[in-house]
Amino acid sequence: MASAAVRFGKHLRELRIHLCQTSPASKGVRDFIEKHYVEMKKHNPKFPILVRECSEIQPKVYARFEFGKETSLPLSNMDSQQVLRAVESLARR
Repeated sequence: MASAAVRFGKHLRELRIHLCQTSPASKGVRDFIEKHYVEMKKHNPKFPILVRECSEIQPKVYARFEFGKETSLPLSNMDSQQVLRAVESLARR
C-alpha cells in the first residue's frame, strides 16, 4: 500500500480536490479522502488542502504553484491509490 506521507514543497501553494458526493466516477476520490486525508494533513499541517463537493461534476485535483501557475488532473473512475499517485505527481512538479 502506498503511503499518504506526501510532503509538499514550497513551490506548491495549494491543493484543491473537486468531487461529486454521489457519482460512481468520484468513488475513488471519496475513498482517498477517507483513507489518506488525515495522514496527508498530519505531514503538512499548515498546507491548504481544500475539498470541494458539488453535484454532478467530474472529479479533478488542482494544484496552485508559485507565481499563480495552476495545473489539474482528472480523477474520474480512479481508485484511491490512483488518486494518491496523481496527488504525488503534482507534489513533485
